[in-house]
Amino acid sequence: MRTIAIDAMGGENAPGAIVKAVLKAKGEMPDTKFLLFGDKEQLRNLIPADQINDQLGVVPTTEVIADEDEPVKAIRTKKDSSMVVAAHYVKEGKADALLSLGNTGALLSCGIFIIGRIKGIVRPGLMPTLPVKNSDDGFNMVDVGANAKSKPEYLLQWAEMASYYVEKIRGIENPRVMLLNNGAESDKGDDVHQKAYELLKNSKLNFLGNIEGNELMIGKADVVVTDGFTGNAALKTIEGTSSVLLHLLKDSLLDGGVMTKLGALMIKGSLASLKSKFDTAKYGGAVLLGVNAPVVKTHGRSDERPIYYTLKQVDKMIKENLVEDFKDEFATK
Repeated sequence: MRTIAIDAMGGENAPGAIVKAVLKAKGEMPDTKFLLFGDKEQLRNLIPADQINDQLGVVPTTEVIADEDEPVKAIRTKKDSSMVVAAHYVKEGKADALLSLGNTGALLSCGIFIIGRIKGIVRPGLMPTLPVKNSDDGFNMVDVGANAKSKPEYLLQWAEMASYYVEKIRGIENPRVMLLNNGAESDKGDDVHQKAYELLKNSKLNFLGNIEGNELMIGKADVVVTDGFTGNAALKTIEGTSSVLLHLLKDSLLDGGVMTKLGALMIKGSLASLKSKFDTAKYGGAVLLGVNAPVVKTHGRSDERPIYYTLKQVDKMIKENLVEDFKDEFATK
């Protein structure tokens, strides 16, 4: 039976939304065990007694890593926190994967310092799936903040892992890989990006060259590789812009006159389709590529629905032996 260790105390809607998502997923995933780490009393009050069985368990912990905690210090001092204890379960082989909605930096630290890097991987990278305008598949971008400084060889490894993830988990054959840069020409960017371009061009990946920021969401690439600083800035820009545009559109339609509201009713179906395009919940969480087990971060504001999809994503990563394949691949390099 596959086992997912879940930090039940991380995120704004914890533990309620997490428990709801687990109870929903539990019936659809009979070969998966869910271990919830957190405050025993809170969790037992939320979980019906008849649901506690071989497939769903609670591991009591007494501490929580807060969003404002300094990541490395927190995992060293809050040893009985839900996130840290869950990470140790994965390290010790008592669970196959770690899922959290909590402090991103602390989760990255748990992945790197407790669960550990895959041999041959220099630096793990954080990878979400983001929407594009002409497809429901979206694209993956890595790294979006696990590393403030990057080297060309890091970008190559991230691209290799991301490409493999896209093939195995998202079912896209021969994924198109592009490098986020400040121009389409091969000689654009600083030394890191120019050297990364050469490494990617000479690799076995389906590398199509540079992509600029204004092209990220038009569907030119399945994998976009970038340094962690730029990736984090691009991610936050996409998230913020999408949220603002959707709210502005909604406000304009609701605050308009009678004719505007009638028009809104006429295009209701099209608006629903637009909203669906920006629905990142269905993609699951951001994956920390390059560590010894699946480590996945879901947005801290998530409710039941994105957590449910993330549980399915994590389960598929375990089922497809993704990390074991990474270990085999990079051990020979």
